[in-house]
Amino acid sequence: MSKRVVTLGEIMLRLSTPDFKRFVQADTLDVTYGGGEANVSAALCNYGLQGVFVSKVPDNPIGQSAINHLRRYGVDTQFVQRGGERLGIYFLETGAAMRASQVVYDRSGASIADVDASEFDWDAIFDRADWFHTTGITPALSDKAAALAEAALKAAKAKGITTSIDLNYRKKLWSKEKAREVMTRLCQYVDVCIGNEEDADTTLGFKAADTDVTKGELDLEGYKSVFEQMKARFGFKFIASSLRESHSASDNGWSALVYDGSEFYHTKKYNVRIVDRVGSGDSFASGLIYGLVTGMSMPEAAEFGVAASALKHTIPGDLNHATLKEVKDLVKGDGSGRVQR
Repeated sequence: MSKRVVTLGEIMLRLSTPDFKRFVQADTLDVTYGGGEANVSAALCNYGLQGVFVSKVPDNPIGQSAINHLRRYGVDTQFVQRGGERLGIYFLETGAAMRASQVVYDRSGASIADVDASEFDWDAIFDRADWFHTTGITPALSDKAAALAEAALKAAKAKGITTSIDLNYRKKLWSKEKAREVMTRLCQYVDVCIGNEEDADTTLGFKAADTDVTKGELDLEGYKSVFEQMKARFGFKFIASSLRESHSASDNGWSALVYDGSEFYHTKKYNVRIVDRVGSGDSFASGLIYGLVTGMSMPEAAEFGVAASALKHTIPGDLNHATLKEVKDLVKGDGSGRVQR
């Protein structure tokens, strides 16, 4: 029986400009759907696990389209509630070279933000579950969504299910002060904490010294200090951080760090040429979760996660459609990009 992973969060309608156009140039927009936790569910299904997505969407054709999008990739959506006003939208303008990508949110009043934890049957949702995952985006949506995330984490922990959170700070959704207050409360129920170098500082107040990601400078000893502080404060079993060295909007260095309280491991680094970087953090989280829940060692799981997310940078859309074989081949060193015949 394959492992069962439950995720909780918002799924949004994504409208993106084609062909690297700016918003002001575009006459059409490409349609897809995505969101941090939904992206993780779809990727895990892609690797052969049971991905269960929990959310709330409006009871209209747009909400149904979002559900259908996940179902086509095997995600179990039976626990998605229907109701509320609307599905959140985000607009994406993909950057290139020295021009950064731009995201514009239109998500206030989304169904998932006006939700009550009592709408969900946690016993049924977590039946036979092996893992629960959410992100810092969900509690940022509203106080009700924060209460929902906390209720889910408590229910999972009560059943002995491994829990993970991707810190994922979004400054357009809430303040640093609010984020620290809420995330500090939620992290007491978390076993595996995932985030990048900025998230740990912004949401929990832990900062790596001598690091400037905009210059591509990384001080690994600084991260080790941060991870040790986080371990001491929250008792996480594993702490992981993706590491992005931004040389331009088109070319990044990509690796990851993981820590289990004793071993501090830095993965190999990939130099990625970016097609679409949205969802790359989610693809790292899903790869790490896949590795850990299927019994890989911490270094193996980290290498799987960073290889999966390196591949995601080459795929348009929010979801990672890299196959299990492609990820494993890349971990083994086959990153040539040669045509497979």
